[in-house]
Amino acid sequence: MPWFFWSLVLVTWIAGAIGFGWGWIVVAIWILSGALSFLPATEDLMARYLFRLRKPTLVEQQRLGPAWHHLLQRAGVREGRFSLWVQESDDVNATPTPGHVVATTRWALYTLPPAHLEAALAHELSHHLGGRAWLSLLSFWYSIPARCGLIAARGIARLIRRVPAVGCLIVGFLVMAYVGLALAVFALGYGRIWLFLYLTPFIAPPFLAWLNRWHVKQADRKAAQMGYGETLVQVLYGWQMQHQQTLGRETSRKDQVMSNTPALTERVSTLEQAGTQAPPNWS
Repeated sequence: MPWFFWSLVLVTWIAGAIGFGWGWIVVAIWILSGALSFLPATEDLMARYLFRLRKPTLVEQQRLGPAWHHLLQRAGVREGRFSLWVQESDDVNATPTPGHVVATTRWALYTLPPAHLEAALAHELSHHLGGRAWLSLLSFWYSIPARCGLIAARGIARLIRRVPAVGCLIVGFLVMAYVGLALAVFALGYGRIWLFLYLTPFIAPPFLAWLNRWHVKQADRKAAQMGYGETLVQVLYGWQMQHQQTLGRETSRKDQVMSNTPALTERVSTLEQAGTQAPPNWS
């Protein structure tokens, strides 16, 4: 719901820029476009062009096969329900994907021993457990405008840090625009909702980034409750040692707030706490 709400706000902004006569048509088309997420080809198109994934080669399938098969048996998931993809990344985990697409990173595929690879796959699969594939697809589809806004907000934030003069101009323009909007609203006596909608693009990015971090930790909890907690901790420490990363975040506080990924210390703590809980029934 948060993703849908802020996507709706951004689409409404675009519709307002087009004009009142045609703006509602833009909003209606965007809402109706959710039906496209139910097309069979939508998942493959999202995987290839939005998430930059690829299908594993025959050699990679042979390496993934035993770990994936054992994981599905352990999780009680039907064979063939999900499809495996590969992300060209040196991170521990791939970007969470909707629907029936489960991705692993190139680093995990070529670096981890079989038991550790299975634990990494357990984290990826855990993003899909306890939910409906069609609902995750629909949710992601409606979140695309908000995700684009989040990327734009990060880009503007980086520009402001690198070029302070440009940052002052942007901030000054936004403040003047908000003051003008407030004066117009109070002069006309209606449209106060726009004062709130104007602020949402500045409130949304930190909250949506926190939501992404929460999803990652939820997947860690599920993987730990399936019995992969200790092994997944070893995977995280191995990635940390190979990439010479600190366990905490070495970035600034602003970067921490806008990060999509929890710090390694947060993930390790989550895995350790969840590993002591009773395993749930995912079937």
